[in-house]
Amino acid sequence: MPPVRRVAVVGTGVIGASWAACFLARGLDVAATDPAEGAEQRLRAAVARHWPALEAMGLAEGAAPERLRFHARLEDAVAGADVVQENGPERVDLKTALYARMDAAAPADALLASSSSGLAVSAMQAACAHPERVVLGHPFNPPHLIPLVEVGGGKQTAPESIARAMDFYRAIGKKPIQVRREIQGHIANRLQAALWREAFHLVDQGVASVADIDTAIAHGPGLRWALLGPFLNLHLSGGEGGMAHLLAHLGGPIDSWWQDLGAPTLHAELQAKVVAGVDAALAGRSAAELQRARDQLLLGLMAAKADHPQLD
Repeated sequence: MPPVRRVAVVGTGVIGASWAACFLARGLDVAATDPAEGAEQRLRAAVARHWPALEAMGLAEGAAPERLRFHARLEDAVAGADVVQENGPERVDLKTALYARMDAAAPADALLASSSSGLAVSAMQAACAHPERVVLGHPFNPPHLIPLVEVGGGKQTAPESIARAMDFYRAIGKKPIQVRREIQGHIANRLQAALWREAFHLVDQGVASVADIDTAIAHGPGLRWALLGPFLNLHLSGGEGGMAHLLAHLGGPIDSWWQDLGAPTLHAELQAKVVAGVDAALAGRSAAELQRARDQLLLGLMAAKADHPQLD
């Protein structure tokens, strides 16, 4: 595909603003739109807040916050765009109507990509005259820092559009993976959901506190997962015999653990228990303080990973 020079960001909440900052840092022109009152001011403040971290990561030639333009009308924002990154509410009816409007106003060869956390592209593209260019482009929060982007299509998406999307996200420094079949929650959110389910179950059953579960992940497997995924970590746990040795010796116990995993419901008592546990774990720290510390360490971790391509 021709080089992408102009990206339209539709919806400028937390995810959209982070995307906008990311695109600007890659030297692209960004046209943004959001119907919420005060959206432009919040967007520009968010870009300014994200910019120091993006500078630390390294800016592309010509990158500048001044290349951001805000439009009151969606049609004006997507006109002339090479790629549209949509970040609207997670409701299929709203997404379907939004894509019909974007499809009618964007250039015929523009990619229309959704940041949807779990909706099917097939539903979003249903009312489009050119559904073949509608793709999934789901980031991980915060998109201006986290490299992962999940790319996929719907029933009417052309394979060429998925390939173009993969190429685009790679070109801006992301790590795209392809969702090869539509499934609720895509890939990474389903993996997260599996862990969350057992975490809530352990709290519900009184096995561990909220703080202990966070400690177990953050100071245990989470450290390894930040470097290698679950399969390669299992492979290394097998020693010289690798994955085959591990499955031969631990396959039975792992299967028994699966059978014993919980399936909690988020009843009011469990919700209250988790909220109280989080409040106790914060111990006077603010969410903003945690976010700043997290993002600072993320920058260092990603820089270190870049120096070890064998872990890619």
